[in-house]
Amino acid sequence: MVNSVGSSGIFQALEGDDPRSIAGYRLTARLGSGGMGKVYLSYTPGGRPVAIKVIRPEFSEDAEFRRRFKQEVQSAQRVQGLFTAPVIDSDADGASPWLATAYVPGPSLSAAVAEHGKLPVSTVLLLVAGIAEALQVIHGAGIVHRDLKPSNVLLAADGPRVIDFGIARAADATSLTSSGVTIGTPTFMAPEQAAGSTVTPATDIFALGQVAAYAAIGSPAFGEGTSHGVLYRIVHEQPDLTGLPDELRELVTRCLAKEAAERPSVAEVIALCGAASGQTQLRRPEDWLPTAVAADITTRTAAPAPAQAPPPPVEPPATQPATAPPAAPRPPAHPPAPSAAPVPQPPQTPPPGYGPAPQVPTVNATAPLTQVPTGPTGTGPTATAPTTPVPAAQPPQSSPSPQTPQPPQAPKKKRKGLVTALVLVGMLGFAGAGGAAVYYVMKGNGKAAHHQTESKGAKKQPSGSGSGGATAAPSDGTSPSPGATGGSGSSSVVKDPKPTDYAKIDLPDGYHLSMADVPVAPKSEDSDTGNDFSFTHNEYSDSTVDTSSGKMVLLNPGEKGTLDTCRTETRFTKSIGVKKLTKDAQICLTTNYGTVALITFKSMAPESDVSSYMTVAVRVWRNAVEPEGQQ
Repeated sequence: MVNSVGSSGIFQALEGDDPRSIAGYRLTARLGSGGMGKVYLSYTPGGRPVAIKVIRPEFSEDAEFRRRFKQEVQSAQRVQGLFTAPVIDSDADGASPWLATAYVPGPSLSAAVAEHGKLPVSTVLLLVAGIAEALQVIHGAGIVHRDLKPSNVLLAADGPRVIDFGIARAADATSLTSSGVTIGTPTFMAPEQAAGSTVTPATDIFALGQVAAYAAIGSPAFGEGTSHGVLYRIVHEQPDLTGLPDELRELVTRCLAKEAAERPSVAEVIALCGAASGQTQLRRPEDWLPTAVAADITTRTAAPAPAQAPPPPVEPPATQPATAPPAAPRPPAHPPAPSAAPVPQPPQTPPPGYGPAPQVPTVNATAPLTQVPTGPTGTGPTATAPTTPVPAAQPPQSSPSPQTPQPPQAPKKKRKGLVTALVLVGMLGFAGAGGAAVYYVMKGNGKAAHHQTESKGAKKQPSGSGSGGATAAPSDGTSPSPGATGGSGSSSVVKDPKPTDYAKIDLPDGYHLSMADVPVAPKSEDSDTGNDFSFTHNEYSDSTVDTSSGKMVLLNPGEKGTLDTCRTETRFTKSIGVKKLTKDAQICLTTNYGTVALITFKSMAPESDVSSYMTVAVRVWRNAVEPEGQQ
């Protein structure tokens, strides 16, 4: 977020094209804007100010950006550090993607230097050490910031706050950036970024050195001017450190090394700050900022109150006076018409400017339940809600109610939550009485049901050989497959199913394959199909392929990938590092619902491609083994 100071002050009035609310957050002022969107001030239901960044429409129209944005925000929500502004809410699927972070009442480093000039050495050392600690937490969550610059560092009373970590990665894959649009300023990029090479945590260290030089000198280390000129100097020339204090020279020089391997680690940066401060341990006094900069925090603490009036309170039913006590927990004699209460309201109307109403439990504990059997045998009672009120379930008027009276609420909303809860209860009861069989049928696209019916029918038929139902061997003289059962009371031999081949599938980062799909094709992480085989790309650690609904075996070189091989191999794993995959390496996948797949690795996406994906060939044998729990 960028808490910039506009021409109309710190808190700028909303203009005609600014939204007035985002997903229930009432916007009260505009804090600033940047390359990816605008930032607004709002409040949580409890009254805490938050900064909400709304992404530019150009990015919102890009499906790949939305996918990356959602992935990066989920990663950012895991970052909980003393020197980061936590991400507290987001929506990547709405008309305009947005995210909300804690509001930091302090100027950005760029605004402080622009208004008050360079900072003293003691402040710069505390600043760099705080940013380094923030990077330690960010990198620990698997994120490279990619866009660390003075406008993404806020100066709070107790230290700096790093914001917008990882979000720039979402923009890298869009058609906009591939067409030449630059996100942010190139002034604080690392040489590998300028050259389009691999980005690593060391990229953020280079940016940290530039931020330190900017704070101590008052201007960028590689100068200003056109983007091409600045990027050329970053890659080929040395920084201009004229005026840099001697206490900071080793720190800044090491961070600005052209080769990523020569830059210090985050821990080394903190140690260098401690050595330069002449103390065994860095201290963070209350007055770590110069007086003029600290005064800016005070002006930002008093956030403006929302200008809009609060919504009118919910009118009570016409048959009940506004001052009457709550009615007994029974349906009102004259329910209000749907138009009188189209949307359920929270118990109290929040003060103006507050965000979304807090969620309250929707299960009505006083609603009568009926018991119905789940199947022909009547086992596993399921609790269901009747569609009409049951008068017999109401207590007499003269007897006191054992429960706290509740005010009448909108029937539609209450019933929806009740039905949802009861459906979950019914599913849990049903799972103990045949739920696994239904899951088997659903995951096998109906084919498993046919196989199960044939097996049950086979048990009722005579064997034809007088052997008491013993399983006969195949006519070719081979032994029955491991997927078939034998012995007394077993089903007949299950023949090997005919395989289905998919010669080339490009599986993007964050997508997965479900072998129950016809055809098998990549699905996004939020789809409702099973995650049988997924690909996760990580730029500076081992990328992996994973399964959450089966088990995998990486076949040895020279081992023939057949159905029999996949049936007999037991070196199971849930995750395989992509570094272990060579061209034409094969993976046996056995799903929990009885499908076997042979996945052949072909290649990774070329470096020039903006998307990260792997190419595989897939052969699928559906209903090839008994599903989990059916053996």
